[in-house]
Amino acid sequence: MTTLQQPVIEAQAGDLKVRVYRSRGEMGAAAGSDVAAKIKSLLRTKPSIRMIFAAAPSQNEMLDTLAADPDIEWSRIVAFHMDEYLGLPPDAPQAFGRYLRGRLFDRVKPGAIHLIDSANDSEAECSRYAALLAEAPIDIVCLGIGENGHIAFNDPPVADFDDRLLIKPVELDETCRRQQVNDGCFPDIDAVPTHALTLTVPALLSGAHLFCVVPGPTKREAVGRTLSEPIATACPSTILRSHPDCTLYADLDSYGAVGR
Repeated sequence: MTTLQQPVIEAQAGDLKVRVYRSRGEMGAAAGSDVAAKIKSLLRTKPSIRMIFAAAPSQNEMLDTLAADPDIEWSRIVAFHMDEYLGLPPDAPQAFGRYLRGRLFDRVKPGAIHLIDSANDSEAECSRYAALLAEAPIDIVCLGIGENGHIAFNDPPVADFDDRLLIKPVELDETCRRQQVNDGCFPDIDAVPTHALTLTVPALLSGAHLFCVVPGPTKREAVGRTLSEPIATACPSTILRSHPDCTLYADLDSYGAVGR
């Protein structure tokens, strides 16, 4: 890690490690470097690894860092993603599978890519994708946190820390839908789909190593709640404080005055 990528603040909240960087670029580069290092470490002892990726603008710098690393053996990686809108065609610019293909998968060519097929019957697709997820343990999850504290599309009204499912259909919270407009993904809230398929909280937390990347001033309240509120579905991301190996990467804009 270069000097510019050293955190300016390091903290701990429960089991959650927190690293804060001066800028969004430094944050993304640091997170990407740490994910790359973990990939290489795991591949020294395992024939392949399984990873779950978030699809959101917050992940751009981290994914670009991963894609630029020439020493990752992507042919030994099985890739999943954590959610997908219902009601959008697969080639829509906002489709998460399309985002991940353009931002990462088409650049690095993982050995296997499992995308959620939102055009399939929802019940059948959940069964299909759950079976793929259950084939072997998940090694790494790269995720973010929403403005309402969601992880994947587990908004407060639908988040369940004891969910028996691995993936399920959900109705999106209005705050979640407004975030998609704030992120520049849709022109207005009426254009944002109302439903999606999402990996559940237990599915995400089943990953052995979690890397959570949360930049920008619009995430400041969510980061503060994640680190300070009781662990509860009112702010689903608080559950990250209970994971044995999760690191939250923030910039000064998203961390704000938390913990100072």
